[in-house]
Amino acid sequence: MLTDPLFIISIVGMSSCLIYWIIYTVNNEDGEETFLIKNLSSISTVFGLLMLVSIFFNAGDLGIILFIGSIIALIVLVIGVILKNTTIISSSKGYFIPIFLIFILRTFIYEPYQIPSGSMLPGLMDGDFLLVNKHSYGTKINRIGKPFAINNNPDYGDVVVFIPSHNPVPYVKRLIGKPGDSVRVVNKQVFINGTPIKKNLYKTQEEKITRRYRDASGTITVREIDVIVDLYYENHGGIEYLTRNIRGQNTQYPSEWTVPEGHYFVMGDNRDNSNDSTKDVGFVSRENFFGKADYLFMTWECWTCVPSFSRTGKIK
Repeated sequence: MLTDPLFIISIVGMSSCLIYWIIYTVNNEDGEETFLIKNLSSISTVFGLLMLVSIFFNAGDLGIILFIGSIIALIVLVIGVILKNTTIISSSKGYFIPIFLIFILRTFIYEPYQIPSGSMLPGLMDGDFLLVNKHSYGTKINRIGKPFAINNNPDYGDVVVFIPSHNPVPYVKRLIGKPGDSVRVVNKQVFINGTPIKKNLYKTQEEKITRRYRDASGTITVREIDVIVDLYYENHGGIEYLTRNIRGQNTQYPSEWTVPEGHYFVMGDNRDNSNDSTKDVGFVSRENFFGKADYLFMTWECWTCVPSFSRTGKIK
């Protein structure tokens, strides 16, 4: 994101507006406004929108932006104090304090995250908003990298949030294997170092799911089919959670995985519909974890839907 031309343009543009405003404020005590000053807020807003677009399309970390914003606001505040300019001091304080507080809260305490898929069904749904504990696995400013304090490691059964190596978008999965573990999945049963993860059938239900089929000509047909779904209670690392299994699908995985040093093995609770360590995600580096999902505080399935708070609570 930091090398994206759109992001660089937005940073340069907003910095230029800020510098111009400081120079104008210091040199124009009579308060006469130029054309540029009259339109400076609109110009800054355009550059701010460009920055948001860059963050959105590059799946950027807003924490870095808040950190940069806090530093810039602090520098402006110091300049105002040195120049004894009350206008600069009051304006910079109005920006620095809220930006810095949001930065501290989001970077070191909790960060909100919305689940974009159904890979963690039945416990977590598409559209659920989670509070991610940012100090569970260590304190760091960026989402990716080594923690500089409180370096705790993820544990079995944790609902972890991380950045996979193949995609800069955050993923949420269940931690299944640690470094050095041997993981094998046979007929929907997960084995860790040869020992099966304990599970008990909760219930069986019929569901309708959508499937896409591609014929020889490349034409894609969407069909709705009836399936039988088994819901199991699994207990891994002393944490009990529900998993979803579709009968007759993905009954055999091709091989056994040995988790390398410094990496972890993750799976979605929706075992037949999850891109996880059994597929493209592969092993997850310790440095790519940026938090543990602690609380579900809201469900918002679509922009036109009414947010629901009926399922709020601690995540298992």
